Amino acid sequence: MNRLLSAVLGVVIAFLAWKFIDWALLHAVWQPDSKACRAAQGACWGFIAEKHRFILFGTYPYEQHWRPALASILLLLLWALSAWRMFWRWWLVPLWLAGLSVIGILMWGGVLGLPYVENQRWGGLILTLLLSSFGIALAFPLSILLALGRRSDLPVIQALCVGFIELIRGVPLISILFMASVMLPLFLPAGVSIDKLLRAQIALILFAAAYLAEVVRGGLQAIPKEQYEAADALGLTYWQKTGTVILPQALRIAVPPLVNTIIGFFKDTSLVVIIGLFDLLQTIKVSLQDPAWSGYGVEAYLFAALVYFAFCFAMSLYSRRLERR
Repeated sequence: MNRLLSAVLGVVIAFLAWKFIDWALLHAVWQPDSKACRAAQGACWGFIAEKHRFILFGTYPYEQHWRPALASILLLLLWALSAWRMFWRWWLVPLWLAGLSVIGILMWGGVLGLPYVENQRWGGLILTLLLSSFGIALAFPLSILLALGRRSDLPVIQALCVGFIELIRGVPLISILFMASVMLPLFLPAGVSIDKLLRAQIALILFAAAYLAEVVRGGLQAIPKEQYEAADALGLTYWQKTGTVILPQALRIAVPPLVNTIIGFFKDTSLVVIIGLFDLLQTIKVSLQDPAWSGYGVEAYLFAALVYFAFCFAMSLYSRRLERR
């Protein structure tokens, strides 16, 4: 019976796979020709070929698209270097600072002969990468402090950390983004304003930090009591004990849930659309409103799915590599 079910399931999977290949590759239209797409029986990848610049770079000036493209490559290179243990040296932090400075110059411009581009015109894949990269990089150290504060013996610090974590975790990200975009400016003094992109970034950082803090706390709780006693017996201070004995073990234990939370956060950045920021998914949605290219939502969102899958799968593979160490 099991063999029969396996054979039937194999035939069904093979049939569906063939149909998909026939639609996505064999009878697909690759040229940006809307008339050919309407007459074809397969996928219209010409839509992606026609709209890929807007999808990847949003409303960034067309003739300046090389700048966000170069910034994206530089950002990915920084993450790639940080993933290799051989590059975990003291100069990695200055390298990140220098790299982020170059990315800022590329995106904003206004110096070295580059035209100034306000961040309201940033969009597409580069915006998704920037929001997620800065969000993860700044939320992670904050989450460690929150996790340690929640386990603190000082009642005030513990209460503040518990209150912050539970408040953020009890409110949807959409609400936090809405408050950061609409409500926060109402409480600022007259003449003081915070850029919308910066407000969204701060909201994402605080949201991610609250969830990551609980993951880190779980790793801390998994450390046997004997480890704490051994560190105390060596006469280590609290920060020496935490930094050299407890925290490295806790983070190694928490790698799978940490990466799971980070992957979820990477996908949650698409919610910034509610405050008027054009991330990857929103640029795809806007592209589909072109009358000449309407009706190709399957191809458009399949392309978006492949982009998200590539980044999420890379993070998953890296987490498995960390677990084996």
